[in-house]
Amino acid sequence: MAEENDQTGASLEDLPEPDETPQLHPESGGEPDGEEEVDAPLCTEEKPQTMSLPCSPDLMKMLQAAESRWREQGQPQSGDKEGGDESHAGKEEPVTEALKTDMQIQFPDEKQEFNKQPTKLIYRSLSRSISQSSTDSFGSAYSDGSEDESSPRDKLQKNSKGLSDFCIKNIKQADFGRREIEIAQQEMEALMLLRKRTEGEKPLTGARVVGCTHITAQTAVLIETLSILGAQCRWAACNIFSTQNAVAAALVEGGISVFAWKGESEEDFWWCIDRCANGDTWQPNMILDDGGDLTYWIYKKHPSLFRQIKGIVEESVTGVYRLYQMSKAGKLCVPAMNVNDSVTKQKFDNLYCCKESILAGLKRTTDVMLGGKQVVVCGYGEVGKGCCAALKALGAIVYVTEVDPICGLQACMDGFRLLKMGEVIRHADVVVTCTGNKNVLGREHMDQMKNGCIICNMGHSNTEINLTGLRSPELRWERIRPQVDHVIWPDGKRIVLLAEGRLLNLSCSTVPIFVLSITTTTQALALIELYNSPEGRYKKDVYLLPKKMDEYVASLHLPTFGAHLTELTDDQAKYLGLSKHGPFKPSYYR
Repeated sequence: MAEENDQTGASLEDLPEPDETPQLHPESGGEPDGEEEVDAPLCTEEKPQTMSLPCSPDLMKMLQAAESRWREQGQPQSGDKEGGDESHAGKEEPVTEALKTDMQIQFPDEKQEFNKQPTKLIYRSLSRSISQSSTDSFGSAYSDGSEDESSPRDKLQKNSKGLSDFCIKNIKQADFGRREIEIAQQEMEALMLLRKRTEGEKPLTGARVVGCTHITAQTAVLIETLSILGAQCRWAACNIFSTQNAVAAALVEGGISVFAWKGESEEDFWWCIDRCANGDTWQPNMILDDGGDLTYWIYKKHPSLFRQIKGIVEESVTGVYRLYQMSKAGKLCVPAMNVNDSVTKQKFDNLYCCKESILAGLKRTTDVMLGGKQVVVCGYGEVGKGCCAALKALGAIVYVTEVDPICGLQACMDGFRLLKMGEVIRHADVVVTCTGNKNVLGREHMDQMKNGCIICNMGHSNTEINLTGLRSPELRWERIRPQVDHVIWPDGKRIVLLAEGRLLNLSCSTVPIFVLSITTTTQALALIELYNSPEGRYKKDVYLLPKKMDEYVASLHLPTFGAHLTELTDDQAKYLGLSKHGPFKPSYYR
């Protein structure tokens, strides 16, 4: 698409390139070549019939193994192959109740049936059973089921009202997605309360909000809240793996244009953003972004749209960095609200959300036992603090890398070893990046990793892990299960890469609904504030959410816990120099 003339006077060439560009597998799509590898049998030689196997694929064979063990312990007559029942006929040896139970179980033609199955086939069947059940359990978290991987861009779909201005995986999943949204609403009481209190006023009447966030049940509650408050909405996904297809279908059935599906390609990702931002009969006047991709795309491809846009609301570290870069270079065309650095986002979403969801992401993808594992967490901001606390609670030995001496000192005083990556990488079992930076984990580090090391990212950007270095010709990629790849070195060493270096929790699991209620309520208030602000209140710069709004968001969530705040007396408020109704923190407090 040809670029439009920049009506703002800014040079497009001078705009800093984004730190995050969706990176995907090479042309092969990252899928393993050739036929599926079959796990090697644990034992290659045929076992004697009287021996017990270390593992059996079904209950009957396990019970037979128990009987064999009893025979060996109770009557050591190796030559008697037809059973020890006769050999024990006249003896009253003491046996436990469990062993008696084993003896009473009848196995019709048990030895003959057992010998029909080759040892290799038994173990291969067991391996496949485990892999399949793990995949099913993993997939169930997304409410999407097994779907084809084809792009829906060429499919013509319509909702029940005839709307066709959307592109999602399958509109038929709308009913299931609606149930997911209703579950989320129950945990997002504060956002629902905000919806109820402001529904009559319709503070977003006339707002045309274009959004680029994760499309989950929780963000769906936000999108529908904006719509109920008067806004028209169009939405795309900020992550190619985090979209819940059923939820996207439910939004479309409700009349909202959505351009997103789980498993987009890089081309699909930018196509969806372009279709979302540049509708034929619709142009936005507000932007809600998560990561800065939507803002970047509009600036580069459709700069004339900024003549109508009143403001930008950004909620991620990566997106905020881009906004500050644009502001410093004089390229920011409209006011922007930095939601990421609001107290409610930093202290709740970044900390408590990641504290719980890091474990869900690791467990669902790898089934790893974290107790005793040596884990390196890169970055000790709020996300890093949450990750470290969760991993330490499960018994992991946690090391931290950090560039900020203040955060580094906090890590030390919280009981973590602060080291450089090169000092600990050889011993690491798991590496988690959460810095918001780029190339935090380089190829030189991964070359030193031991076999089986798991690497993942908890930051928004997928540039923290240097994937370019992993796509060199000498390394081979093998897809193990959804969002889990083995990268294989020439000597056979494997490292386990999760979600292709993208955000682990939203790509591979789910996040706590209640915490997202705090973030989405903050986003809704920021949009209302920017849209309704009088001309001139906000310049073309980046602003923090007013502390009064931060405290209001927190107060909306307190009733969930049956909590009651203490109120300052007039004398106490005068002594502190505060209003008894707040704000209680200065504007610079984070």
